[in-house]
Amino acid sequence: MVSFSTLIVACLISLIVGGGLGAFLLYLFRAQVYSQELEQRLHDAEGTLQSYQRDVAEHFAQTSQLVNNLTQSYRDVHEHLANSALKLATPAISKQILDSANGNLLGGEKSYINEQQFEAPRDWAPKTAGSSGTLSEEYGLHDYHHDDKDIDQIKAPAADGVAEYDPDDTKYKS
Repeated sequence: MVSFSTLIVACLISLIVGGGLGAFLLYLFRAQVYSQELEQRLHDAEGTLQSYQRDVAEHFAQTSQLVNNLTQSYRDVHEHLANSALKLATPAISKQILDSANGNLLGGEKSYINEQQFEAPRDWAPKTAGSSGTLSEEYGLHDYHHDDKDIDQIKAPAADGVAEYDPDDTKYKS
């Protein structure tokens, strides 16, 4: 007959093998459940994205329709006002209204659009006739005639090369 210790060892080995097999099966099924869960989350996210894209497309389509309606309403109001003004106003005002439809509100009197030709900005100042340009060798150089008095005031620099300031004179002395 089998000894009691052998029976206990066999039970422990069976328990360990069964636990390992159970853990392995749990790992396999858990990975499968996790991948199914992940696929479900991906499907939900794709559905949410498609719904959002549909909502955005509907929003812009509705906005476009409303802007078109607003433009048409503006045209209708302008046409109504122009027709009413033509019926009720004097001929001079009627002519101005007709001209306003062409973009000229006050006829030939005054134009709000500046029809002046524009040029690209320049990175230099234009020179006047007879003057030297900024790239000229003589630009900014002027002949300065010194008086003898000015030359006498110029002294050689001090030995240490540091200029001294005289509070009575606004020039530096050496």
